[in-house]
Amino acid sequence: MLVDLSKVKEAIINMFKVNMGLKDGESVLVLTDYPHSNFWVELGIEELSDSLRRSYLARVVYEVGREFFRSCRFKFLAYPMTGMHGAEPPKSVGEAMKSSDVVIAITTYSLSHTRAREEACRAGARVASMPGFTPEMFEPGGPMAVDYLRIKEVCESLVKELSNAESVRVRTSYGTDLRFSIKGREWGVDTGLYTRPGEWGNLPAGEVYIAPLEGTGEGTVVVPKGWFRGLKEDLVMRFKEGLVVEVEGGGEVGKWLKEVLGLEPKIDDEVHLARRNLAELGIGTNPNARRPDNVLEAEKILGTVHIAIGDNSHLGGRTEADLHEDFVLPKPTLEVDGRVIMEEGKLVLK
Repeated sequence: MLVDLSKVKEAIINMFKVNMGLKDGESVLVLTDYPHSNFWVELGIEELSDSLRRSYLARVVYEVGREFFRSCRFKFLAYPMTGMHGAEPPKSVGEAMKSSDVVIAITTYSLSHTRAREEACRAGARVASMPGFTPEMFEPGGPMAVDYLRIKEVCESLVKELSNAESVRVRTSYGTDLRFSIKGREWGVDTGLYTRPGEWGNLPAGEVYIAPLEGTGEGTVVVPKGWFRGLKEDLVMRFKEGLVVEVEGGGEVGKWLKEVLGLEPKIDDEVHLARRNLAELGIGTNPNARRPDNVLEAEKILGTVHIAIGDNSHLGGRTEADLHEDFVLPKPTLEVDGRVIMEEGKLVLK
């Protein structure tokens, strides 16, 4: 069975009611992407199965919503996968998003950091971006089965602690030591509650985030094996002046990343330099998030931080790129302006 409806139906209804605040008469667009011909050859069996199951889940969400919220107008739209997080979808998808009150994007490749998502929000749409979402996330005990009002409180407390900070250092016992400036940048919150026009974020949710100041990132990030899809050995990224300058290890993931970033072979054009940008620091706050190899869930795990590369123009930064890729670090020590905010994965708040 691709999706056990009995385990997910209640959470789907709750998502529309609580997370999206769906009202009578509103229009809802449920989006998904599907593997076209090239992906049937290029993807492994597990990845292909995962993406097909996700598209099926999106259709289930559409059907449950249409059945339960009869006063609302539901539309389902599937489009070919772009192959990269942050790449723009077809123009027709962007137009459909802009003309909807609520958008549920259950996709393999993220729409979060795209102009299509940004323009939809500017037009008043409330958007739940759910790249990599799995049916299990809807099930009891999963990351959707949390008190999102409590998550909102934790996120807002963190932002209050971190406001007006200027410098950040991230360290781990397994080799990460990265410093950068956040002077003049504002923290964002992803609470999972998108009830007002133009609000957006991930589901499952639970993080605060900020865009590092371009050109300031210095040091090393080590992503442990198992903490990224297909990562079977530790991945090392070295940053200099805000850009990834070297990638070591990581097996097949490392090889893919070197190619995408234009490091091997070396390509220093505008596209590849933008992809190498240190784009985001995020702090997870969801106590039910557990799965380490699914980035959508892993970056929300309480006791983790994540570092992203590529586009940050939708987070308050200045770099536009066709890539936004997150890497989650478990049990980090996070220092802000020299003050320890998280020590080996435990938040330290006043």
